[in-house]
Amino acid sequence: MDEKKTNPTREQNQEASENRGRNSRRRPNPFRKNNNQNNNSQNREAKAQNSSDEKRNGGRENSQNSGRNDNRKNNGGNRSRSNQGGSRNSNRSGGRGRGSRRPKIDTTVPPEMKAAILENEEVQQARMAPWKQIDMGAKGKVRFTPLGGLGEIGGNIAVMETEKSAFIIDVGMSFPDETMHGVDILVPDFSYLHSIKDKIKGIVITHAHEDHIGAVPYLFKELKFPIYGTPLALAMIGNKFDEHGLQADKKYFNYIVKRKIYEIGDFKIEWMHMTHSIIDACSLAIQTPIGTMIHTADFKIDHTPIDGYTADLHRFAHYGAQGVLCLFSDSTNSHNPGYTKSERVVGKTFDSLFEQAQGRVIMSTFSSNAHRIFQAIERGVKHGRKICVIGRSMERNIETVRRLGYIDVDEKHFIEAHEVNKYKDSEILVVTTGSQGETMAALSRMATDEHRHIKLKPTDTVIISASAIPGNEASVSKLLNLLLKAGVTVRYKECSNIHVSGHASQEEQKLILRLVQPKFFLPVHGEYNHIAAHAKTAVSCGVDERNILLMSDGDQIEITTKYLKKVRTVKAGKRYIDNQNNKEIFADVVDDRQKLSTEGIINVVVQISTQSGQMSSKPVVTSHGLVPDREDKKFAEDIEKLLEQYLATSKIEKSANPKVIEDDIRGVIRKHILKRYKKYPIIIPTVFLV
Repeated sequence: MDEKKTNPTREQNQEASENRGRNSRRRPNPFRKNNNQNNNSQNREAKAQNSSDEKRNGGRENSQNSGRNDNRKNNGGNRSRSNQGGSRNSNRSGGRGRGSRRPKIDTTVPPEMKAAILENEEVQQARMAPWKQIDMGAKGKVRFTPLGGLGEIGGNIAVMETEKSAFIIDVGMSFPDETMHGVDILVPDFSYLHSIKDKIKGIVITHAHEDHIGAVPYLFKELKFPIYGTPLALAMIGNKFDEHGLQADKKYFNYIVKRKIYEIGDFKIEWMHMTHSIIDACSLAIQTPIGTMIHTADFKIDHTPIDGYTADLHRFAHYGAQGVLCLFSDSTNSHNPGYTKSERVVGKTFDSLFEQAQGRVIMSTFSSNAHRIFQAIERGVKHGRKICVIGRSMERNIETVRRLGYIDVDEKHFIEAHEVNKYKDSEILVVTTGSQGETMAALSRMATDEHRHIKLKPTDTVIISASAIPGNEASVSKLLNLLLKAGVTVRYKECSNIHVSGHASQEEQKLILRLVQPKFFLPVHGEYNHIAAHAKTAVSCGVDERNILLMSDGDQIEITTKYLKKVRTVKAGKRYIDNQNNKEIFADVVDDRQKLSTEGIINVVVQISTQSGQMSSKPVVTSHGLVPDREDKKFAEDIEKLLEQYLATSKIEKSANPKVIEDDIRGVIRKHILKRYKKYPIIIPTVFLV
């Protein structure tokens, strides 16, 4: 009973738990003892404990054992005190709950066994919180600012900076929604990058997907920095530079080698191989002045990838064992339980579909998914089919990965689009773009019978090996309807494993969390519901919920060894691009287009006599998108009456400014339209003073 009352280990652990849970933003614990009181209390309790042990064991413990236990206990207390500022429940793993405590050991347990149990517990606690090895006294701070990729799928770009230097992580594009008429792609607003351009030492590319590299050319037209990435990623960017007339800017390319460390400003960065739905995807280990941070980028854990190169989990474990201050991790599939299937399962589905197909096979997928394309080509060759690649991005990407040696298919198996009709239908495989229902993509043009070389036949089998990107569901549905009307056999979601995601599900997210065991966690890449779900997964893996922040684009997060907090919001947003000419469409133009599509337009041309102050002739009134044609005449009469009432109460002089009169007329008509039609059309009055 005496031991339970005066157990110094339990007292010390409770105190350490309280200390670890405290950071600069929290109120101090009013019940906390000062250090002198704690030290005196621990000494008194340690003496009482030794006396109690000696009495209970009949003096069986010699002075050497007693001293060893004293040192062990005191060292444990010192370790606890040295790690103040940590997470209170960071060691909750294993079901221990908040403020992990030492186990309650029966008093009859032999002292040697008890000592081993307590020492093992200390080892376990250290293993489950390796970040405590970080120097918590390190001065400085790192700021992380996402400018895209949060609150959305795609458009990924972020900035990491110290007081002296900064670097950019990816520069991706995203897709417009149905309200952005005439807009092909969206690129991030680069305003914040302009404001810190003198600090930026480079651009770091994680992989070559469009939502991570698609906006690089648009940035380089404004700002130019050294750019670091794998050979494939930079080759893909190089293709874009060729299109945009930026060939000379390839001099900024720096081809990285995985597992090699590169110094970029105040940072040391290592690219770690990761599996995803594209070749050569990487995660980042970022050594900063205050500690190591890990950015997973887009990932999944595929144990049987097509090229045989599995995720470099050894490096995650290496950095995790050394202590990681903050983890940034992909949240796209955070609602999905279990594991994401291997890319290899799609090949088995292709085997079945190719065996069933009697005529031509037309396969569409993302043009960057080289392993998916390779599996389709491999099956085509196996079944004696010639390969016809159609679609600018598909042709360019396949040519690039073949040139770099990532795909090895003999040239004799490929044919041009104009050669398709020279072969039997059963000898043709068409690999094409358009899996997202893009209007100008090859598959859509085939579906509308507008493609120059490929005319669909009822014997054709169309395989769509992709899922709709959020926002593209309507376009994909429209494409499916057109294909079915053309009479072809469509293989889409109803076929098991026709597509697998490139993003991690919950169990893979947990694996990364457990390998890294970070102090702080910032979920990235996804809508708010995705990062919120990922945060819950992190809490279940032992991360203190107070050490997690949910970000939005533009939120600037300050990270130190002791705290994580939002410090301000910077300008973030989207710029609209017309892909036909690679030029920007300004926001007010897009707004006007949307207004025209939903509210309509009214044009009013009126001549006003400066002598009488009245209209010298009937006004010319036209409207579109507001009233049906049969009501045009009555609508024009209503507007004419409004103008007569306005002029009856206004004095029009020779010196009057027509622009002022036009603004007044616009206001009068707007008020009438809102009251009558509950609409806000674009109103364009034109006044001539005669």
